[in-house]
Amino acid sequence: MVNDAVTSAGAPPSAEAARRAECAERALALGYAPGGARPAIDALFALDEVLGQILRTGREPLISQMRLTWWHDALTRLDTAPPPAEPILQALFDDVLPRGVSGAALATMVEGWEALLDPGPREAEGRALFGDRRGGDLFRAAGAVLGARGNPPLALAGSGWALADLARHLADRAAAEAALAEARAILARISPHRWGREVRALGALSRLALRDTAVPLDRPIPSGSPGRVGRLLWHRLTGY
Repeated sequence: MVNDAVTSAGAPPSAEAARRAECAERALALGYAPGGARPAIDALFALDEVLGQILRTGREPLISQMRLTWWHDALTRLDTAPPPAEPILQALFDDVLPRGVSGAALATMVEGWEALLDPGPREAEGRALFGDRRGGDLFRAAGAVLGARGNPPLALAGSGWALADLARHLADRAAAEAALAEARAILARISPHRWGREVRALGALSRLALRDTAVPLDRPIPSGSPGRVGRLLWHRLTGY
């Protein structure tokens, strides 16, 4: 997958600018999280970002696999020992684990990113595993941190969000179209759901992802555009 994926370290300035806009938009959505939970939410999404960066900048699948394995082992060890001097691991240990999320549960996110290694997103099984482990487990952990009540469709939302994101970053057009269709089908199932205030940060990400599945891959709506920001604000007010 490393050669099929996503923006690399050598991306042109326009791609880097788009990446920054994407990160800023995500930060706006995550800002809807209650203040006391923000450090934990920021730590969870920082973990997701660093795992994705391993593949975005990787040139050799074996090296990427080794780096992902290091993170898997380091996250699992958080359950039995203090973290090493690595800021993300320290933030997870300080802010996430005390809220009832184990290091072993966080390590499953690594397995999602590993699913993008060969044969990766060219196969439906690889995409499904990526969606469930990267997105579903991330949203499950975030829901626990946020004290989600009732039965918000966190795993489905996370899986659809992850697949929509994947579709926008794959160079393999057939795999990208397949991922987009899978994301659309998942997110359509939860579109009638009203998100409670405590989890609207996650709902906001899923709503934007649903918008992404409604437009062609070659004509994406730029991150941070007025329509997308307006959609975030409407969701913040209403939960829809």
